[in-house]
Amino acid sequence: MDAPRPSDISIAGDPLALPHLLPPAPRHPATVAEFAGLARSVAADRERWAPLVRYDATTRWYARLATGPGYEVWLLSWVPGQGTGPHDHGDSTGVLTVLEGELTERSLTPRGERRDTLRPGAVRVAAPGHVHEVVNDSLEPAVSLHVYFPGLTEMTPYGHVARAGLADAAGAAAREAGQERVAG
Repeated sequence: MDAPRPSDISIAGDPLALPHLLPPAPRHPATVAEFAGLARSVAADRERWAPLVRYDATTRWYARLATGPGYEVWLLSWVPGQGTGPHDHGDSTGVLTVLEGELTERSLTPRGERRDTLRPGAVRVAAPGHVHEVVNDSLEPAVSLHVYFPGLTEMTPYGHVARAGLADAAGAAAREAGQERVAG
């Protein structure tokens, strides 16, 4: 009878028992700045996202591009006139960057409405509780990239409340929850 042949494990030991032999765990974003950097790096990789873009005249089109520990990356397209309606992202922080076209963000704050035109490369951060709406007010389609952390599980719509009263309603809801929401 032949003696059993030695294996790698019998010679070197189980590599899982020796952590220094394992490749390092991939590093994932942990700060708002790092998530903004993730959005910029995905945006710069046009070959990754451009073939996926679709336009839908009846609703905003979207696709999840990636997930990581506690975050999601979404690709959205907007034909002229499409928008989100006033909303917040619950307990998630959002990072938005425009890839193509132009979007208008209306942030609803206790001091009134703030309106910003977002063009390719623009990056916006929305903290938890930030009330805003995003609309394609232009005559051309637009594409945007959104990173949510933690992953988006809640999106509070504010319905057809008049804009002037929306910020007050958001502030009252935050006070009821025991926390003052600051929209920026």
